[in-house]
Amino acid sequence: MINDIKQDAEARMKKTLESLQTNFHKIRTGRAHPTILDSVTVEYYGAQMPLNQVASVNVEDARTLAVVPWEKSMVPKVEKAIMTSDLGLNPATAGSVIRVPMPALTEETRRGYIKQARGEAENARVAVRNVRRDANSDIKALLKDKSITEDDEHQGEEAIQKLTDKYVAEIDKLLEAKEHDLLQV
Repeated sequence: MINDIKQDAEARMKKTLESLQTNFHKIRTGRAHPTILDSVTVEYYGAQMPLNQVASVNVEDARTLAVVPWEKSMVPKVEKAIMTSDLGLNPATAGSVIRVPMPALTEETRRGYIKQARGEAENARVAVRNVRRDANSDIKALLKDKSITEDDEHQGEEAIQKLTDKYVAEIDKLLEAKEHDLLQV
């Protein structure tokens, strides 16, 4: 029973880590990377579709993305979707290719992005701690039902704490890497 709780907690903590990585991809570093546009959705025949399902997104050079919609009629819609996204990008259309230059980051915007990254990391830490709280309350419920002994409860809580420490350390490592990335000129 405790192993089931531990496995569930680990799976949930892993999902939190994956979510943090996805959120970090949305924070620009000044270099062109196709995942920056992952959050952009385009209206495609009445339905909202992710950009990568209606166009190919490639890195043209270190500071430019090239977006090529699969249908020529989609070019204006894709350009508008990129422009209206909250990423602060200004695409330029040349025929059927949409070029998205990455604006250079100023010191002020770098600091703002670092602050945003730290906020995302803190939210992830809180989520991991919430998973720990849920797992510990499940273990206490088992003890209350007399399904496990107090020793089992103590060992289970220790295992959950070790998991929590491991994932918080992973979050800190990801944050450090993102900050390093943002501070590179």
